[in-house]
Amino acid sequence: MARLVGVDYGSKRVGIAVTDPLQIIASPLDTYHSKDVIAFLKKYDEQEGIEKFVVGMPKNLNNEATNATPLVKGFVTLLKKAFPDKEVVLVDERFTSKMAFDTMIRGGLKKKDRRNKGTVDKISASILLQSYLESRPSF
Repeated sequence: MARLVGVDYGSKRVGIAVTDPLQIIASPLDTYHSKDVIAFLKKYDEQEGIEKFVVGMPKNLNNEATNATPLVKGFVTLLKKAFPDKEVVLVDERFTSKMAFDTMIRGGLKKKDRRNKGTVDKISASILLQSYLESRPSF
């Protein structure tokens, strides 16, 4: 089986998470500059194989678009153009950054390490990807 890739897209940094080959567990992979992420994903696909992309879509608490929503939609357009044979699934990313920060605290990361926004981004990508995995039917 190919891997699923979770993406927490931001204008500067993009958090990337991946599943294991059996698509059971999501793990943080790394953070890339937004201008470099498509090239990285192409290389990763050649090496590991990607079945599907799971991209976090930012929304307000009232379920309306945020100022980051158009950026993510633009990225999704680029992603679909670069990978026309791969499915792109959009998932609600509300609260993933807060959940990532809480996870770092519970995991014992030092305050200095928790300030690294790249760490928050890749953990956020992992949380949204794991949420997607858990929401799939298990038959």
